[in-house]
Amino acid sequence: MRLSYRHTKKACYLGMFVQAIVINLAPLLFVTFHESYAIPLRHIGLLVSINFGVQIVVDIIAAGTVDRFGYRRAVVLAQVLVATGLVLLGLLPPLLANPYAGLVLATSLLAAGGGLLEVVVSPILHALPTREKSSEMILLHSFYCWGHATVVLLSSLYFVLAGISAWQWLPLLWAIVPVMTGLLFLKVPMCPIVAEGETAMTFRALFARPLFWVFIFLMICAGAAEQPMAQWSSLFAEQGLGVNKAVGDLLGPCLFAILMGISRALYGVYGGRLPLRRSLALAGLICACGYILAATATTPALSLAGCAVCGLAVGILWPGMLSFAAIRFPLGGTALFGLLALGGDVGCSLGPGLVGWLSDWRAALPEGAPLRLFPTATPVEAGLKTGLLTASLFPALLCASLLLMYVRYRLRQRVGG
Repeated sequence: MRLSYRHTKKACYLGMFVQAIVINLAPLLFVTFHESYAIPLRHIGLLVSINFGVQIVVDIIAAGTVDRFGYRRAVVLAQVLVATGLVLLGLLPPLLANPYAGLVLATSLLAAGGGLLEVVVSPILHALPTREKSSEMILLHSFYCWGHATVVLLSSLYFVLAGISAWQWLPLLWAIVPVMTGLLFLKVPMCPIVAEGETAMTFRALFARPLFWVFIFLMICAGAAEQPMAQWSSLFAEQGLGVNKAVGDLLGPCLFAILMGISRALYGVYGGRLPLRRSLALAGLICACGYILAATATTPALSLAGCAVCGLAVGILWPGMLSFAAIRFPLGGTALFGLLALGGDVGCSLGPGLVGWLSDWRAALPEGAPLRLFPTATPVEAGLKTGLLTASLFPALLCASLLLMYVRYRLRQRVGG
């Protein structure tokens, strides 16, 4: 059978699904790691930072080498790294005297594959002959959300059927997905990332543009707005709200992912009719309100509603910012997508790590200490609420920055007019 660009698009969708496995499978096991191996919460949070820290390094390397190495080779290598990391995540920790070392090694391999995927999948799709580039980009990233929800649902079903004690075999089952995706990417056709006769911008050319650094800051905020709720919502629901693991996974990260996917899918269909800058600013504002609601609500239902609001609002931030930057830098090419992914990963590492650190810090505060927020809550609940409340600053900063960009744009128009 002759494969077409439709199959290339489907392969890209599967690539985003694999990225969802990389980022969201391990957090479902955070409580298990904490209880089975007595790993402190701050070390659990550090796994998230290691994941995105390795992705940052890979983003830097890949942004400068993928054009020479080849996009097909890079995207297939990414699948190999992810599959290997998943196998080791299941098999290695129980075999080592220090299980945390096994988790770190498996996380690093997963992150290396995820970092490569981040750099290559978006430009592969962006290069295809499509009309609405921004809508297609956001629709692509909706498959990350569907992957996230599928990982939560099927993993929860696995825990019900096999028991949480059999968690080691779950990553091995998920390793089938990157293997199949890698085989598909070996066969599908691809377009040149930059059109013939044109030259992509270099790192130096991008660095010389002040607007590029604005987009880097916005990507940091987008990553830091998305991942704290995505990574900590399960643990927040279980320990902070007092619900069991199945309910915590379904009403925390699963609902978050589904609503994030719905917002991306809707924007992918109708986004051509909406102003991208205003949509991003409004999404940042609503996301900040969702964090505040989740942290300060007095009932579990309202707190989980805050998690859901975050998912609905944060959906378009990352892919929308990629599209916004690609419009402003049409010759950005691999360097632009790689460096923007780098900025996003800095935020993805900073956000959950900060929440974990603040959670431990607040939980350890004695009675009567200053800044002891949520004094009537249990130490764990108060810690998680404090961390998530602080995370609301990231989407708020994104919203404020976009509004400032708009004001400066209008002022330049008036001066020019």
